Formats: sequence, structure tokens, C-alpha cells
Amino acid sequence: MEKLFAEELDGLRARSLDRHLRELSSAQGPEVEIGGRQLINFSSNDYLGLANDSRLRDAAIAAIAEFGVGAGASRLISGTQSSHLALERALAKWKRTEAALCFSSGYAAALGTIPALVTKKDVVLLDKLCHASLLDGAKLSGAVLRVFPHNHVAKLESHLRWARRQYPGKRILIVTESVFSMDGDRAPLRELVELKKSFGALLMLDEAHAIGVIGPNGRGLAAAENLNNDVDVQMGTLSKALGTSGGYICGSRTLIEWLINRARSFIYSTAPSPAVVAAALAAVGFLASSKGEERRLLLWEKIRWMRELLLSCASERFQDASRNSQLATLNSVSGSAIFPLIVGDEQAALNLASTLRDEGFLVPAIRYPTVGKGSARLRITVTAAHQEDQIRSLCEAIRK
Repeated sequence: MEKLFAEELDGLRARSLDRHLRELSSAQGPEVEIGGRQLINFSSNDYLGLANDSRLRDAAIAAIAEFGVGAGASRLISGTQSSHLALERALAKWKRTEAALCFSSGYAAALGTIPALVTKKDVVLLDKLCHASLLDGAKLSGAVLRVFPHNHVAKLESHLRWARRQYPGKRILIVTESVFSMDGDRAPLRELVELKKSFGALLMLDEAHAIGVIGPNGRGLAAAENLNNDVDVQMGTLSKALGTSGGYICGSRTLIEWLINRARSFIYSTAPSPAVVAAALAAVGFLASSKGEERRLLLWEKIRWMRELLLSCASERFQDASRNSQLATLNSVSGSAIFPLIVGDEQAALNLASTLRDEGFLVPAIRYPTVGKGSARLRITVTAAHQEDQIRSLCEAIRK
């Protein structure tokens, strides 16, 4: 066995696709310590800077004092505590849905929910750039799976016509993200809702990278587009802008009751830690407040700074580069806090990330299979906690 996996690892290394863990010896924030060095951190999804916020820390400490560290069992056995129910009520109120259900992770939410919604002979239509958890959930369901090109509404419509013709009377589930994690662009949600209604399909929207960033009080793209009641299944995570960990599904009370009975990743997982749940509850309360909205608007100031500076330095530095080597940003009209700098070659992306690390910046190189072959990139994320001089210095380092 050891020889087999050693050979496979050698193959990954030869293609510049091997991965390594990096040890942080500090709290999450705009600056982190790695290997005894302080690095300015542009790798985190902690968009609002809540991961080390005193409100969340205090809530977690108080929960440990009251409930202890572990939940003891799955939610359906003996693990549902008052804090779990309080968080779900707060999520439903904040998202303006009838009910909510929390999972141990966003991955678990996808893996449990999709197979509960569709089964064999049903159809799942999935955007090509959807997160791996959504794809895995669709495969696990046993439903017929069709992938449509990224944000290609016409192709989705063609798939819907095919599904209704080939599988009459069966459920059709459209799955997409509101903000795509590697490109930072948004789904054409209004057009997707129109198609969903026309063909009698269900729509599942993963708001992971929109929550806390887009819409009133950070409620996501569905709220921003005033389509909250038109999305059947709203998925999100507690691990990004909310600063903790876990995932959730929001929707009708019937949907949530069905998931409690059929979502295997919920039924057969020990309940989340009381400390994590209490911290998430504090985060939801913060986002729903006026101070939370101020923090979100501050984030958008930083997004605008990053967009202007990054586009400026990229156009100056690479305007004469060939097509094959050009460093370009996909996110020129930035609809999120995610800025991908496309490099192309995997080793070139690693080299650029290493050079920036030498300059004092943590910016990850993203490679296949997270993104397509030949589209390796640096994924820059900006947070409300970043200072203007940190953003400027990063862009200057890229310019150099």
C-alpha cells in the first residue's frame, strides 16, 4: 500500500498538483503567523472579521460554562440543546424563512439535503462551477445528473426541456451558487427563478459566499434580488462571514421537517458543539443589527479599493503580455469579496504565490481539481478587517 500511494504522490508532484498543510500559530485575522513569520492574510473567507471577534469568543466561553464542550449524541438521540434551537430560530428570522436546520458543516448540509430531495429517476441540473459538496450530493442521490455550462441560462433551459420530456412526472432540482467560490461572480438568479417556475422545478441556492456580504444585513443574493420566496432551498455556511463553523438549510417548515427525517448527514452526526453554536448565534445577531450592517458596508469599501488597485496594477504590468501568459482578473466588476488572478499553469501559480509569501503575503495558489486544468490562479479575498495600506501593499507586490 505504501508503495502504491508513494507512486501516486510522485505523480501529483510531477504535475505540480500536490498539496501540503500550513500551520498557523495565531488566530485567524488580517495578519497570521506561519513558521515564525507574520504574513498579511488574503486567503481567508472570514469576510467580516468575526472569527476572532470578542462577541463570538465571549458567547462561546459562556456556552462552555453552561453546556460543556460536547453535545453528547446526534440531534435525534439526545444532542439537541437549547442553543441549537435558538440558532435555528435566529437563522430563520434573519433569512425570513419559515424554518432552518443546522448541520455540522456546509459539506454535510449539501451531502444530506440533495439526496433527501431527489432520488433515482429524478433529475439534478447543476452549474459546472458548483462546489464539490453540491456535486457529491447530487451523485450520492442516484438521480440523473446533467451539468450545464457556468451561468449559461439557454443551456439550462435546454436541459429542462430534455428532463421534462425524458422523465415526465419526476422531480427536477436546479442547483447553483449565488456567489461562486473560485471566480467570485454571481448567478443570474432572476433568470433561474423564471426557468424554475416555467418548468415546475425546484431551485436550491448555495449562499455560502454571499452571506454577510450581499443583500440587506448580509442575507444573501436572494434577499438582494427580492427573490427570497422564490428559492425553495437556501443553503449557507456558518464558517465564512459568520466566523464559526457549520452549515444550514433555510426554507419552508415542511422542507425542514422532511430533512430532519431524511438527511442522513444530519441524522447520523453528533450535534455541533454548544460553543460553536453559541458563537454562530452571536454572529447572526450581529449581522442582523445596525452595527453588523455598518461592518458589511465597510467590507464593500475594501472591495472597491481592491478592485480599483488590482485592475490598475494588472493592466499596467501585463498589458503587453501574450495571451498564454497574461495575468488577468476574471472579477473586473467585482460582485463579491473574491478576486481571482488567473495564471494558467499550475507551477507558475505556485511560484507566484511563493514570491508573494516572500514579500509577506499569504495568497493561496488554487489548482486542479478545485479549478479546471490550465486555469490555476491566485485567489485573493478581502475582508472588512484589512487596512487600506495592506491592500495597497499587496497590489504593489503584484505589480512588481
